[in-house]
Amino acid sequence: MSSAPHRATSVAATGSTQHPSSILSGPTAAFHARASAPAETSGTIAFDETREPLVGQSRMPFRDSPAFAAWRHGHARAGFEVAFMHVDGSGRWVEGATTAVDDGEAWLVRYRIRLASDWTTRQARVVGQSEAGVRDATLDADGAGRWRINGAAAPALNGCLDVDLESSALTNAFPVHRLGLAIGERAQAPAAYVRAMDLGVERLEQRYERLDDDGDRQRYSYRAPQFEFSCELVYDAYGLVLDYPGIAVRAA
Repeated sequence: MSSAPHRATSVAATGSTQHPSSILSGPTAAFHARASAPAETSGTIAFDETREPLVGQSRMPFRDSPAFAAWRHGHARAGFEVAFMHVDGSGRWVEGATTAVDDGEAWLVRYRIRLASDWTTRQARVVGQSEAGVRDATLDADGAGRWRINGAAAPALNGCLDVDLESSALTNAFPVHRLGLAIGERAQAPAAYVRAMDLGVERLEQRYERLDDDGDRQRYSYRAPQFEFSCELVYDAYGLVLDYPGIAVRAA
């Protein structure tokens, strides 16, 4: 997640007059989306410039996800996010919502994301509401890097295995869990990036590098060249972001 100016190259979401709560449905109560590169031809994540993992500090697994988590959004926008996590036999569902005021405009984004057991995104249903009205978007993925947006093929997203919502601090947990990097390893993790205001969808190139741990907290160097943005992300023992500099801080 990162905030940046909207660009016309994004794929616009569908406008809708439906009440937001009627759009999302699932096995539990319904809740409620970074430099462009040539499309990949496979879902393989490429490792680059990787130094050798430190002996005895390779792939420390995260604990099972908690039932819920919350973040206070600040600096880039003023808001709050709550997410609930449900595990089943084939993976997990994540349902949540963010409300915020950004550059004087208020918005609400609700989401329901389906993850496979390997943490690849398989579906994201997103509903956004602002003064301009209600929008909704559905992203479907096959887990091998091919996507559909509102039923239409989206070849620009080829090779992406994660969804990244501009409105959410939660979604930065997905690539970290999926990659399972050892200390010193880094990987490219392009994502299907969903804008908060209009739910436009675009490809976002990202890179994660695992740094030395801080006790039971994992630290990662994060880069999104498209936004000329880089920072250090700190994750708790559950693999959820504790501090996203300039954007969000964990509240629960």
